[in-house]
Amino acid sequence: MSIQDSIRSRAAALLESGEVACVVGWTKGRFDNTRAPLVVYDADQVDRLVFDEYCIQGLGCYALEHVGEGKVALCARGCESRAVNRFIADKQMERDQMHVLGIPCPGMRDPRTGDELKKCRECQRRNPVEHDELLGDAVDEPAPYRFAEVDALEAMEPRERRAFFDDAFSKCIRCYACRNACPCCTCKGCFVDAERPGWEGREFNVDEMRYYGMIRAFHTGDRCIECGECERVCPMGLPLMTLMHKQVRDIDALFGPYEGGGLTADGPDPLRSYNVDDVEEFM
Repeated sequence: MSIQDSIRSRAAALLESGEVACVVGWTKGRFDNTRAPLVVYDADQVDRLVFDEYCIQGLGCYALEHVGEGKVALCARGCESRAVNRFIADKQMERDQMHVLGIPCPGMRDPRTGDELKKCRECQRRNPVEHDELLGDAVDEPAPYRFAEVDALEAMEPRERRAFFDDAFSKCIRCYACRNACPCCTCKGCFVDAERPGWEGREFNVDEMRYYGMIRAFHTGDRCIECGECERVCPMGLPLMTLMHKQVRDIDALFGPYEGGGLTADGPDPLRSYNVDDVEEFM
């Protein structure tokens, strides 16, 4: 049985039994090679669910939106399963509020070019790290090197590095797509929406854009699940995962061993953990 057939079969069974209120997965998009997130509430609609190499959207945030309506069944690859752990660690939900349909991921392809997505080429966890049931056999996880862009960044002179980020953030249009797609951006009130003079400006200049981008990155730095959704959804092509991978490597060097967020539901998060007996010799 294919993974797609398994998803449909289990979705129908879970909905018919009343074990879950809805199932979050993918469906066909407007074109043959495009897919879109889908929330199914009725067992009669499970045939709309699909799974193939063009299911590029991360589903974590969509599933979180429906927590509270009843138990949610989530089609979860490695990235979605790490998002579930992140939601639990951030007190956004309890584990028993979600039924995780684990999906081994072969890697997704860009519908425009047919090439494997960048976020999939760099993926370290193609199999779900958390699941209630696994739909299919586990796939190999080759552990590719994901810091090539960080190497290039660190090789730059300070002024060159500043120019790199100025050029990147000068393109930002503050659409907040990166924030909205990120499973780690779960604050009910985001700092960029706060009506507080001097907190976050509304001007479109490189200083404002860089401030937003850097602060968002630091807010999620030690919790990033490396799903790559922020960079994938950015309409301006900002190298957001270069910045996130830089933080992941720095955190590993300072507080390691550390791979990234969402591998477990109990952390700890390196930048939010401390020891009251720390001698603080640097003070």
